[in-house]
Amino acid sequence: MYVCSCFGVTEQQVKDHAAAGACTPRQIASACKAGTDCGGCVRTIQAMLGRGACPRRELLDRKQTPATAAVPAPLPEPASGLPEAA
Repeated sequence: MYVCSCFGVTEQQVKDHAAAGACTPRQIASACKAGTDCGGCVRTIQAMLGRGACPRRELLDRKQTPATAAVPAPLPEPASGLPEAA
């Protein structure tokens, strides 16, 4: 079944692009132009993508979380045999 009649993009093509890593309608549009002409299919594409697991989205969510940005990295242990700074 066609999702985007402007560019002849099928439901299976959208699913294939999603399986290849496209997580948003904009990423689907970059892959096959669906949603870039009249825009009538964008909501259908959004519904197909849902809010399932998306590595890119999860990475963005982690970057935007202020708590993770405020945690400093642990300091390395001093090397053995070297005097420690006072």
